Amino acid sequence: MTELEGVIKFQLDFSQRTVLTTADVLEINSWRTIMLQLGMLGQTPTRYDNYGFGNISQRFGSDNQFIISGTQTGGIANMAANDYALVTACQPQQNQIAASGATQPSSEAMTHGQLYQLSNNINFVIHAHCPQIWQLASKLGLPQTRADVPYGTVAMADEVARLFAETTVLQQGIFTMAGHEDGVVAFGCNAEQAGQRLIACYAVALGLDMGSD
Repeated sequence: MTELEGVIKFQLDFSQRTVLTTADVLEINSWRTIMLQLGMLGQTPTRYDNYGFGNISQRFGSDNQFIISGTQTGGIANMAANDYALVTACQPQQNQIAASGATQPSSEAMTHGQLYQLSNNINFVIHAHCPQIWQLASKLGLPQTRADVPYGTVAMADEVARLFAETTVLQQGIFTMAGHEDGVVAFGCNAEQAGQRLIACYAVALGLDMGSD
């Protein structure tokens, strides 16, 4: 049974109000559009029971705050500032997130928050859904979270921390979620680095896939 997308599993302290401007989301919105065009983010009847998939975030301000796409916004072609949320606090071990905005944060906000806390050099995170990368993760030499760990949980946050301690994921800037169908996470010091890491890996995966025909 495929786990449903978009189900928030953390305790959320949410203040519904307008906090972000168009200028705040210009860069993240541009890269979200690229992910949408690549089919790594979005919503389609033929995938995941028509639930929205994929999300994107960017460090914002201080104290590990970050902007993240709102929950179940995958079907929106052109996002506005109100379609993003501002996460103001993330406490993975307490399974708690505080956020504000016109929409609630993505169900993957806990994983994003953990990444920002693990390294001050991480300023942009893309959680894509790419079957080509996910299915060839081992051949691509990518770190992987354990298959029994579900997305959006304290256990996943712990798994991400384990990868940072036991693998070269910080240097590679990309890993897959073995227990989350097609889930791939790329990150970097800026949007361009995160995006390039993901797209470069996608290109190699396509090459491997074509070579196996």
